[in-house]
Formats: sequence, structure tokens, C-alpha cells
Amino acid sequence: MLKLNKSIVAASIATATLGASAVHANEIIHDAEHYILHAQSGERWAVEDKDLDAKLAELEARFGTKPNIIHYMWDDTPIGDVGIPEIQKVRGYETPVLNQMARDGANFMRMYTEPSCTPTRAAALTGRYAVRNGMYTVGFPYEYGGLPRSEVTIAEILSEAGYKTAFHGKAHQGDTEGGNMNEQGFDEAFWTPYNQVPSLYNARGQHGALAKGVLLPEMFPEDPYDMDPNWRPNGFVYALEGNKNGPVTEWGEPTEDFYYNIDREATDRTIDFIERSVEEGKPFYVAHWPTMASFLNIHPSDEFRTTNGSILAEGLTRIDEMLGEIQEKVVELGIEENTLIIAMADNGPMVSGGPVGMNETLYTGGKGMYTEGAVRVPMFATWPGMIEEGSVPGDILHVTDLFTTFARLGGAMDHVPTDRIIDGVDQTSLFINGDTYSRRDYVYIYTGDELGAIVKGRYKHHVAGAQKGLSGAEYYDLYADPRERVGMMLPMFPAKGMFTTMKTRHLMMIDAFPNIEQERAMPFLTVENPREEVERASQLRVDEETFPIDIREHLKNVKGYENIQEEWN
Repeated sequence: MLKLNKSIVAASIATATLGASAVHANEIIHDAEHYILHAQSGERWAVEDKDLDAKLAELEARFGTKPNIIHYMWDDTPIGDVGIPEIQKVRGYETPVLNQMARDGANFMRMYTEPSCTPTRAAALTGRYAVRNGMYTVGFPYEYGGLPRSEVTIAEILSEAGYKTAFHGKAHQGDTEGGNMNEQGFDEAFWTPYNQVPSLYNARGQHGALAKGVLLPEMFPEDPYDMDPNWRPNGFVYALEGNKNGPVTEWGEPTEDFYYNIDREATDRTIDFIERSVEEGKPFYVAHWPTMASFLNIHPSDEFRTTNGSILAEGLTRIDEMLGEIQEKVVELGIEENTLIIAMADNGPMVSGGPVGMNETLYTGGKGMYTEGAVRVPMFATWPGMIEEGSVPGDILHVTDLFTTFARLGGAMDHVPTDRIIDGVDQTSLFINGDTYSRRDYVYIYTGDELGAIVKGRYKHHVAGAQKGLSGAEYYDLYADPRERVGMMLPMFPAKGMFTTMKTRHLMMIDAFPNIEQERAMPFLTVENPREEVERASQLRVDEETFPIDIREHLKNVKGYENIQEEWN
């Protein structure tokens, strides 16, 4: 009852003070803006939903199961770099599979993500902005943190609905138990706890790319002033594996050869998982999120496949080919008309401090920022007979919407948690009915735990660094100025109060349902086959008996470390 009351209170406050229409409390609690739209369009949505339910029921009767879902997501690619062969023509590479996918299904032109990889992946898994569960920073060895196990993932709710679930590839959800994908609802999982930066953590990386001695001081003359050589994160791992609630083991070793084989291993596992699921007559959900590339570019024994030759171009061609293998298996098994395949990037390009070859292309900015280039990504979806071929939706949707949409398609809405805000809205109508059928016209863009910008339809407000008192030129019309070149003040004053109210409603809901921080513990405590360096990483580097303060008692008072776990050491 407390959960329901909170929803009623939030809606009532909005009604009384901020212009929102009264709504009936739903089981699933969304952010306030959803109820603004629901008050205006709820009746139409209800009619649409009846038609959608009939279509989905007809499909289930035909195939005997709910639809299969394949979510294919990679890194750091701006909208325009895939799916548009005309751009690739003058960029020196090709992605024929992704380009064909854009023609065969829907090419979504306003898919918003979080600004970087860890937050987007947490948002996709939980249907919530990453700021709500503390996963708003990009993790590196050692993170001493992970996705809270109190979060409910799409794998957990689809499992409740009878799905087989698998995770293969880059999770980047931390090095604590919560970062383990087999502890987050997946029946089987093979995942990387970090991003691609550890691809540099080897002799070749230390020789050419890393600061001298920062990882492998033994490659250099002894530094007489280096008093703490174990300060370096030598206990990192590339990949872990495990089945639901079972033991976690390290896969391979942190060597270049193993790193370059992660995506091949993930693809083989995905294909095998699909085959086994079909044999068992079970619907399946697989998150296949390839690492795509090494920061050292291709393996020394490999050959360049593009004239572009950049890390991004070479990586895209390889994951394009692997996506083709997965598609071919779906066709071979005769399940393509009962399988939704989504392929997308997790955020924009790393244009600040990143490798050559990552470019803004259409929109300004990139990874880590709150401009459109950071959060608008390519996304394609195919589902023969359900998604219109060659369609180009211009509607806004957000990566969190995939959570709720997958739940709807899988008949798992009753398992979506109701004690927290779910940012994702059900976009089944947009996928099946197409352009103009979105149930979202707003996005809140966070950089870290700071609200960076708010989007409402064609308009945008840069909140971060906004001038106090009289507003500055911090408002944009994305139709007229898609690259956010010329901020406006006076011409956009009609929107000032509306954006301020949107922010207030958003903060009001946070007050009703407070954000939590990521779970904190020592890394890799549950790995059953730890190397000596990994085991050392999981131990405190001081003697608690002689340390002058209670470490746990005071660490939990440090911002970001409030959620220390019982098994923290």
C-alpha cells in the first residue's frame, strides 16, 4: 500500500501545484511527465493497446510462444555512421548487415541513450535512469562497485514470464557481486566487468599508448621513488562467466589473445543459446553486447578490412559480420517472424580524448556530454510482419523504454517492480504501428549525477551551468539548430517556465522515490578461480586492527559509498 500511496501523492502534488491532470495510480510508477501525456492521450493509448494485444495474441497462437528478443548493442557510434551507406562511401568502410537492417525494418532517428557506456547499460537492464541506482559513472579497474542487487533487471522479469535469458559480451556493471550478470537474472552469462580500456593493459599497450610505468613498471629501469608498486590494478580481469545464481569463474587470462577472442566467444555462445532455446520450445531473450574493438586496434596478426583503418571502422565491420551470423541462424531456424532484433549503439563517439576515427557526424558532442551527439544513436529494429519495412520513425524514445517494451511483449508487465520509478515507457505501439506512435516526448539527460539537459519535443534546455537569475542563452530549437550552435534567450522565453516546471516535477518524484547508490564492496570476492593478483585485489591493503578509524563506518559517509555491502571484505 505504501508504494501505491507514494504514486498517488506524487500525482496529487503535480495536479495541485504544477498543472498536471489527475491520473489513476498505475501499478508501474513512471516519472511525472508520463502522466502529463497520459492525461491527454490515455484513452487513445487504451484503444491502441487492445489492437496490439490482438496482434500479439495472434502471433503467439501461430508460433506457440511469446516473441523472441535479441538486443545487440555496441559502443561509441554516432547516428549516421551505420545504416546510411552514402555516408560510409566517403568514410572508407561498409557495414552491409546493419545497412540492410535499416532497410528491412525501422530506422529510429531519435533514439536517446545515456551519455556513456556504464549508465546506458544499467538503464537498459533496469528501465531506469542510471542516476537512480548509482550507475552514473564509467567504471575502471578497480571500481569497488556494481549494479545494486536490489535492482530488478529485464532478465529477471522475463524469466518470471517463462523466458530463457542469456547475456554475452560487455556488461560494464562493475566488479562486485551485483556486477555479475548471473546474479542479475540471466540463466547463463559471459560478460566483461569493465570497458575496453583494459585492452591497453599489456606490454604492447604499456610500450606505446599508456603513460610510462603506469601499469608495468618492470618494463622500465627501477624507479627508486616508487614506494607502492601494488598501487596498480594488476588484478583486473577481461571476462567472467557463470549460470544463474551459480559460481563465477574467470574466463581465459588477461592477455591480448584472449581479449581479441571475447566477441567470437560471445557470438558462438549466442548462436548456441538460440539453438537450444528453440529446441526446448521456449521464448528467449539475449543481450548480445559486443566489445567491438581494442584500443590497440586490430590484432597484430590480423589484416585491415577498411581503408579507413580506425578503431571504430575496423570494429564496426567485425561486429557487423557477427550480427549477420546471428541473423542467419534465426532465419535457418524459421523463427524470424517471431523474433524482434534490435541493433544499436550505447552512446555517441568519444570525441574528447578518444581515438582518431570517432567523429560527431550529424550532431554536436560525444561521449560523456549532454549535447545531442552524446545521446542520439543509431538504432534499427526488424520483426518481419510486425515492423514496417523501410520505416523511419522520427519519434523520441529512450533506452529505458526497451525494458518496459520487452516486458510488454513478453507478457511480463505484472513482474515489473512497483516500489520505484520506472523511466521506461511501453513503446510497443511505436514499434508495431510506426511513426508518430511514441508515448514519450521528453528526456532528462544526466552527466554523472548532475542533470545536464532536458528535451521536450523539438526544444532543449541546457540545465548544467545555467545562469542563475535571468536565464542565459541556454535554450535550443533542435529542428532549426540540431547541432546546438546558437543558444537562445529571449526567443525561447515562452519555454523557460515550462522547462523549470518539468525540472521541478522530476525532482519532486525523486523526493518521493529517492535515488540509491551503487553497491560497494571489494572486487571479485565471488570469483572461484582467482589468480593471485585477483585475490590480492579483493583484499584490503591495510591492517584494520592498526588503522586509526573504523573503515566501514566512515566510508559509508563518503558520497557514492553509502551502499556498502555486508560482504565488503
